Amino acid sequence: MTQGTTKLNPYLFFGGNCRQAMEFYQDVFGGELTFSTYGEGPADAHQDPKANSNEMKDKIMYSKLNGDFVILASDSPYSTPGSGTSQFSLSLEGSNESLLTGYFKKLSENGHVNAPLVKQFWGDFFGMLTDPFGVNWMISITSAAS
Repeated sequence: MTQGTTKLNPYLFFGGNCRQAMEFYQDVFGGELTFSTYGEGPADAHQDPKANSNEMKDKIMYSKLNGDFVILASDSPYSTPGSGTSQFSLSLEGSNESLLTGYFKKLSENGHVNAPLVKQFWGDFFGMLTDPFGVNWMISITSAAS
């Protein structure tokens, strides 16, 4: 019996600014970006009446950034802009210092650096930030010895 591949992809919820957030992530990471709005589906497509409302018609029901890794997202009928995602962080780890330093700089523009990207006592470079859309990120640049 052959087992299929299983992937874990982050799925982010925004309060009306999903399109702007995902375009920002495409600018940072590259990749192909797709969108579907709530209004593109049939009338009363969702069990939740708020998702079927005129207010949500032009909001993003599903978005996918497909590149070196995948980010999925949508506008939630119950989120507000800037409500953030403080309960978790997305973590990027690798050994390409220039690439990961570039990600850190781009993600932190108009955001907040919570811990600067600096060499740590364990030998790696590590930093934390909150991007302009309230998403928390951790960047770890592994040393050759790690």
